[in-house]
Amino acid sequence: GRMPFFASQFYDIIKPNAPVGCINGGGLYDYKKGEYIQTTELSKKVFELIDVIYDNFPNIGIQVNTFHKVYFYRDNQAMQDFRKLTKLPDLVKNYREVTEPIAKIVFVSDSDAELLATQKMLEEHPLAEDFTFVRAEKTLFEILPRKMGKHRALEALAEAFSIGDYNNDITMLKAANLGIAVANATPDTKKVADLVTVSNEENAIARVIEDLSNGKLSKYF
Repeated sequence: GRMPFFASQFYDIIKPNAPVGCINGGGLYDYKKGEYIQTTELSKKVFELIDVIYDNFPNIGIQVNTFHKVYFYRDNQAMQDFRKLTKLPDLVKNYREVTEPIAKIVFVSDSDAELLATQKMLEEHPLAEDFTFVRAEKTLFEILPRKMGKHRALEALAEAFSIGDYNNDITMLKAANLGIAVANATPDTKKVADLVTVSNEENAIARVIEDLSNGKLSKYF
């Protein structure tokens, strides 16, 4: 859910050998190279939604998260606490003056009622279907790109590595400790796989994760 620079301490401990999903699915980040390999940015139409919240909730804090920086606009106690916790620099900029690609917008408040009212107003906005809204923490409410969520990080990772559906995946499946092909893969691909799961139109990665969690794949390890 966080920006890459928030999670660097965990990367140093875990040292993953693959890109890391971040920003609630909005990015894939390669720590070894120090760069994003995929990003999904917000439409600039988001400014219209921010305007509505800015005009109707004078005490709510506003963060603009680009893929490399966080800009703060209209401070409050919850925002100050957030900066203290994250040790982010106090970069102040009007959201309409941010020219970099925007990853997400965050509204910040200690008032649960205020954030619930913010959510209601956004969900009733004419542009609501163009975005995704999510309560990230007790004091944070976020606007993300349309249909964005942490599931997109898994999907993007699968897309980036072409997992198990066509002949160009055969060498990868052979090299893996457990090679899994989707049900609608080519015959040659399924032939070299250790097992075949559901098709890539049936949430194949979610099924594999579920099967790993409930022990159905334990015989392969």
